[in-house]
Amino acid sequence: MPSKQAAQQLEFLKNRIQNIGTAIFFNLSDSALKVPTAIIANLNVDTDGNVWFWARKPNRKVQELESSFPVRLDFFKKGLDYFLQVSGKGYVVTDAAVCNTVAAALGEPAMDNAVLVRVKMLKAEYFETATKPATNWWQNTVQAVTNWFRTGTQPYYPAF
Repeated sequence: MPSKQAAQQLEFLKNRIQNIGTAIFFNLSDSALKVPTAIIANLNVDTDGNVWFWARKPNRKVQELESSFPVRLDFFKKGLDYFLQVSGKGYVVTDAAVCNTVAAALGEPAMDNAVLVRVKMLKAEYFETATKPATNWWQNTVQAVTNWFRTGTQPYYPAF
């Protein structure tokens, strides 16, 4: 049973991930045959800290893929003041019953051209982006005039 703090952190990450909705999936394996890097959507985060999603299937049989591999997920959405980077261990799910169950939970049918991937989150980094302070038109005008007379480190000498 996870602690109360761990459950709160997982709930925080789950809300942020679902709010962003998409991520860039990086398979960090050195294997020649692997699930390719792709933009993923329709993410589901379970109570055990696993992120479930469909990824594009390579042109080989699923059984030829690695059973587990290192993964990085970069979550970013334009207009939000935060982003996430999640590292973990990825697993290709080949059990048809599990694939159908997850597909039903995501509200879509299992896809023939995709594989189900489960990523166990081992490290999650949350970053808030700095926002510019709001300025009014007067402050913008004063700043523009001041910038006209700035010449860097050299003093400004007007021509006579």
